[in-house]
Amino acid sequence: MLRVLLALSMMLACAALARAETIVFENVNVVPMDRERVIPRTTVIVTDGAIASIGIKAKLPAGTPVIDGNGAWLMPGLADMHNHVTQRDDLTLLLANGVTTMLNMGEATNAFAGRTRIAVNRGDVPGPYVFTAFVVDGDPQYGHFIVRTPDEARAIVRLAKANGYSFMKVYTNLSAEAFAALADEARVQGIGVVGHNVAAVGLAKQLAAGQAMVAHVEEFFTGFFPEPPADDQQAPPDEARIADAIAVVKAHGAFVTSDLFTYRTIAAQFGRPEAVKAYLAAPEARYVSPGDRIDWARSGYQKKAVDLSRRVAFEARFVKAMAHAGVPLIAGGDAPTIAGLVPGFALHDEIDAMRGAGLTPWQALSAATRTPGEFIAKTVPGAAKFGIVAPGYRADLLLVADNPLEKLATLRAPLGVMTGGRWHDAAALQAMLAEVAAVRAGR
Repeated sequence: MLRVLLALSMMLACAALARAETIVFENVNVVPMDRERVIPRTTVIVTDGAIASIGIKAKLPAGTPVIDGNGAWLMPGLADMHNHVTQRDDLTLLLANGVTTMLNMGEATNAFAGRTRIAVNRGDVPGPYVFTAFVVDGDPQYGHFIVRTPDEARAIVRLAKANGYSFMKVYTNLSAEAFAALADEARVQGIGVVGHNVAAVGLAKQLAAGQAMVAHVEEFFTGFFPEPPADDQQAPPDEARIADAIAVVKAHGAFVTSDLFTYRTIAAQFGRPEAVKAYLAAPEARYVSPGDRIDWARSGYQKKAVDLSRRVAFEARFVKAMAHAGVPLIAGGDAPTIAGLVPGFALHDEIDAMRGAGLTPWQALSAATRTPGEFIAKTVPGAAKFGIVAPGYRADLLLVADNPLEKLATLRAPLGVMTGGRWHDAAALQAMLAEVAAVRAGR
């Protein structure tokens, strides 16, 4: 009944809300995410795409759009801090799933990194606010942009910044000399360093040199924990070493991307073509682009008979330990380049995976809202604040039917999403999903 009432009231006001300068949310329970609390039955005023006030009923001009929340919960929009989205339809999928901020972690097309990113961040094109990372490696093994010398590393940092990238993503085969030069130039240019373990350096030294974020939890397998026995290459690390890894991360104030669902999804398809077929037949697969469907079907993981189940279980315990120790975790969906990961939906799967690993709802929700905001504030000079509901922050807002601190499943059925100064009600979000499905089915 709550959803029906909200849908009716929102549809009546939809035209007026498209790019209104001021929008008022009334009768909402606010989950601000500044700390674990709820502000009951209050008013939130948004002006020019930013939160102007909470709990103040100001005198507003006649005709100011008002959304009556009918007791629903208003919270920060979600942040997907590791994906490879480059298509506008995938931006739509993210938005329809409540995602209002994203970080493309490499191989964005020039058109996306430039024109599309600018249009979305200006509010001209619906989608989550976009940050981008430029990925570099030391050889062509993984198909990334190659830098081999310190001079090349410094030059690419300057070039990436000139083209609007907020981060440099380092990859496995970068040389130690090139990494050192890149990290130093990134400091000079005010651009963050994120990414994988660099085999010639190791995570401990990378974090000491200023790398701000580890892009996958499993990078610790090769970049920090001792190598497994020669006769058991997929053996999990000794759990006694978890405390050492946590100490290194905390000592340097680094962030770690939780990708439990990604790693579990990859592990499930190793040596199992039937798993990939199941991903392609899943309901959410109707939103996957034809090109990505072809790539999924050709996934190389299904051709490798490797059992990662013990490492998957270890990673869940590792993430739980990091969360309880206060390591700043950020959530990422890693879609759509890996079979089984659909933009937007994969972030919800990751939130559920964190909860399943033993994180509290507050911890899991923080990894997709508040902590990404802290990460960007620390690494991107001048970026607008986001991630909590507070005056002066970007009005990236998600309206849901239930208290997300008690029922995370409510995130999967948004009653409305605000980003870029635009309000999209539940009907508009469902229409977005239907249009993407129709386009990608060739209808």
